[in-house]
Amino acid sequence: MNKSNGFSQGSSPGMTNTLIHDLVFSAAERFGADLALIDHDGCRFSWLDYAGAVREAAAVLSGAHIAPGDRVMIVAENSVAAAAFVFGASLAGAIAVPVNARMSAPELARIAGHALPRLTVWTTDVSAEAKAHAAAAGATPVAGGFGHVSIKGDAPPAVDIPPAADVVVLLYTTGTTGDPKGVELTQGNLTFAGQASATLRGMRPGDVIYGALPMTHVFGLASMLMAGATAGAAIRLAPRFRADRLLAALREDVTMLPAVPQMHALLMQHVASLGEDKLTGSELRYVSSGAAPLDPAWKRKAEAFYGLALQNGYGMTETTAGVSSTRNPIGSPDTSVGKPLPGVEVRLDTSLGSEPGVGEVLTRGPHVMAGYFRNPQETARAIGADGFLRTGDLGRIDEDGNLHIVGRAKELIIRSGFNVYPPEVEAAFNDHPMVVQCAVIGRRVEGGNEEVLAFVQCVDPSAIDLEEMKAFVAARLTSYKRPSHIILTTQLPAASTGKILKHQLLEAFKAQLT
Repeated sequence: MNKSNGFSQGSSPGMTNTLIHDLVFSAAERFGADLALIDHDGCRFSWLDYAGAVREAAAVLSGAHIAPGDRVMIVAENSVAAAAFVFGASLAGAIAVPVNARMSAPELARIAGHALPRLTVWTTDVSAEAKAHAAAAGATPVAGGFGHVSIKGDAPPAVDIPPAADVVVLLYTTGTTGDPKGVELTQGNLTFAGQASATLRGMRPGDVIYGALPMTHVFGLASMLMAGATAGAAIRLAPRFRADRLLAALREDVTMLPAVPQMHALLMQHVASLGEDKLTGSELRYVSSGAAPLDPAWKRKAEAFYGLALQNGYGMTETTAGVSSTRNPIGSPDTSVGKPLPGVEVRLDTSLGSEPGVGEVLTRGPHVMAGYFRNPQETARAIGADGFLRTGDLGRIDEDGNLHIVGRAKELIIRSGFNVYPPEVEAAFNDHPMVVQCAVIGRRVEGGNEEVLAFVQCVDPSAIDLEEMKAFVAARLTSYKRPSHIILTTQLPAASTGKILKHQLLEAFKAQLT
């Protein structure tokens, strides 16, 4: 392995002995009657209420004879009940398996078939989909300080494979094909991530985090749920993202906005429809964008809208969300994902034969998962004997030590012998004022070559002249990077986090590509 451009920030704090439910109990001791959560229906919970809900959730699990190491599947959308059962599972010594209630029944069955939960909890008071799944399963309604849920137990598996030590959450990654992967996150992973996220964002008691990022995804789980409990910051829980509701929340009390690019784009589009060009009447003091690269024009537009620096970061489920993040002032031209978090190491493996200075990003530290549940082969492929995780992402490191993600190793497009990195092509489209976001993929053609396909989400596709769009992009890209096909649409297939599901693009738009 050829490693180059390795760097790290600070000294590793090591794996903490704090348990995640203690984050809530500690906050209850310190902040008592202060606001901790605003539920989906507007009901407000103090830290004492929150701690009580966690204890009641743990009591429900204990009453169902859940033992240490048992998995508890939580079919949820963001709510106090979902939060209470994640922390309650920890208190009961169990392992939470949070999954999005908007998944189909077959998708849920695949995860359950791999995780082998002893109990399933559905957050029926917040999600129509969870309610339907619970009814189909014949689950039993249960009420408590956490709200209303339904539960159903399962028989223990004939042969059980225990998870790695200290695992408290299993998160299943969005896969393209094959068996689901359960990422084992430990108590140490999550408490480290909560501390790192809270410190990075300067969270403090009195802050209100907008909680639209699903806590069934690592971004919401770590940077919202764990960080809020660590800092004593309240969370305004939003089961579904709506731009109008976000705007209202920003004008009421939200001070922290962690989001993905689609959320920012839809908010700016909504405000523009009201005849305004910037956010007003808000006490927002921190805004970040994750899960996708930034391009300079879009970053400038977002900062002008918010009147704040837009911070960017990099992470994945296997790294408990965080690897690196920016700490830039407003107006900075930096579009990197910043320097590594304290205690985190990053290296590049340049043996892939990509362009000079570009290599696969490797990372090591207390943020790296314990492994993949019931999959030692994939764990061994992902984590080397030296503890470095192979991310599958291609990156480079600039002269200031900032990491730049240039694409996924598997998404790299080879066209006529040239490397085409999708984020660079996507950035060219995102410069267009009528483009919300763009996704670029490669498609194999005769002779072993690949063509570039661009799927462009627009405010109004009918108002765009395709030839004008081609000329717009051609002025920004060299010839071999220009797409062979441009598909204009109002919607792209996306996960609940807003992340574009690139593996669904060919099927979703096959009629327009033939």
